Amino acid sequence: MKVGIIKMQEKNNGAKQWIALAAMGIGTFMGLLDVTVVNVALPTMVKDFNTTFTNLQWILNAYTLVYAVTLMIMSKLGDMFGRKKIFLGSLVLFVIASAVNGFASNLLVLDIGRGIQAIGGSGMMSLSMALVASNFSGKDRGLALGILGSVIGVSTASGPLIGGYLVEHFSWPAIFFVNVPFGIIAVILTVIYVKETPSYGKNQRVDLAGMVLSAAGLFAIIYGLIVKENHPHWSWVSLNVMGWVAAGIILLIIFGIVEVKIGNPMMDVNMFKKPHFLGTILVAFALGAGVYAFNTYLTALMQNYIGYSALQTGIRQLTISVWSLVLGPIVGILSARFSKKWMISGSLLIGSIGFLTIALVIDPSVTFAELWPGMILMGITNGMVNPLLNTVGMEGVAPQEMGMASGLLNVFRQLGTTMGVVGLGLIQSSQYEKYLNGHLSTVNMPSSALSGLHSALVKAGPFSGHGIAFSTRLSQAPFAADFQKVVVHAYDNGMSAVAFSSAVIVLIGCIGSAILLKNRVESSDVKIDKD
Repeated sequence: MKVGIIKMQEKNNGAKQWIALAAMGIGTFMGLLDVTVVNVALPTMVKDFNTTFTNLQWILNAYTLVYAVTLMIMSKLGDMFGRKKIFLGSLVLFVIASAVNGFASNLLVLDIGRGIQAIGGSGMMSLSMALVASNFSGKDRGLALGILGSVIGVSTASGPLIGGYLVEHFSWPAIFFVNVPFGIIAVILTVIYVKETPSYGKNQRVDLAGMVLSAAGLFAIIYGLIVKENHPHWSWVSLNVMGWVAAGIILLIIFGIVEVKIGNPMMDVNMFKKPHFLGTILVAFALGAGVYAFNTYLTALMQNYIGYSALQTGIRQLTISVWSLVLGPIVGILSARFSKKWMISGSLLIGSIGFLTIALVIDPSVTFAELWPGMILMGITNGMVNPLLNTVGMEGVAPQEMGMASGLLNVFRQLGTTMGVVGLGLIQSSQYEKYLNGHLSTVNMPSSALSGLHSALVKAGPFSGHGIAFSTRLSQAPFAADFQKVVVHAYDNGMSAVAFSSAVIVLIGCIGSAILLKNRVESSDVKIDKD
């Protein structure tokens, strides 16, 4: 009788674990989705707010900046005072800010709301992985982290699809209002089913100096990168760009010095002395800079040059995101039997091949039929690496540091995405302008028109060049066909360079993971580390 009762309790506890995972998965999905979902709503917002794309830029930047800056802070607060408490507070904050954003009547309210929403998003994202690690044990932990990795992969790749559908059928406020009912469900499930973790730093002083220095350093670096992204022709050594980046680096160096010297630091800097942990953050950075940053340029290719709508683009990008759903749970099971190190390294190699495949097929007549093989390989990489990275990132980390380890992985993933978007954009613009400079003069048009159009194309950049070349007025010119052909070839030249660059970034991650990660073989009874 007692045995039956015990088994029934274990079964109930097991069911509660998976419901708790659902709550954490919803929070993670919403937090990451809102990094990208706004992109497809911008054209509608331009009309509704009667403004320009430039003025709307801070709707994107506010979330990116605040999200990255607060990831480590929210992680530490969770480690100190209980991860469930901070995760739950972050959920509530995110839901309230989402509702405010949906009702926003002007850009100032929306920009502020996006910043507040990002604080909630960073708390949900940074603590979900650590909560899963503390709510699950044994083989279930690997499977649960694999499923959470699937959620991360799907959320980062499904922005165009979900955003496109909501905007097309309900207008832009829907991308914020949709968070409210799902957020409320996640709050209820979290309260009932998620187990709290110990308050490891309950009696310790909060490291305010560390929090301020880390936040200021990350803010300065990312803001400098955003400035460079918005002004690609500004020199890297200009005060407006390098001044911010250099200030950020200096602040982070000071942060490291302070953390070494104080008694209860925000972050244990000894984590960075472990090659295995360095390998995990390198992989996170490569994933962001290679895969996630490339999605921005792939979306522009499909919408601006091939001509798909936002919804049509999102549907086709399921070719990438669906693999996260398929592979996540499978990877969680396989990682208990096979080397996670070589699974990660091999998956990144597959992604590198995928980018090369895309680079080789890009031409003025490229269609989805030619892109999908490379996109599938990208999706397999994303679907494999994210779940494995979650599991590997938690290995060897003390329970009281799990929140911070999770936060750092997300910081480097986000930093990689931001730097990747800027770096790939500069590569694309350089190759785009190089082709224009060498071939636009071959078009038979008046020299005054040539000079003006060349200047307009360079100023607009690769994303908007298509709109200029194929405008109704210009299409009626006798030289239109030759001019349009040069512009499309220039864009393809830049896009191929972007794909090749992403291949190199992911390949570096592949080599780095093979060198730095430990080859950990696990069974139910023993754990053996091999270098």
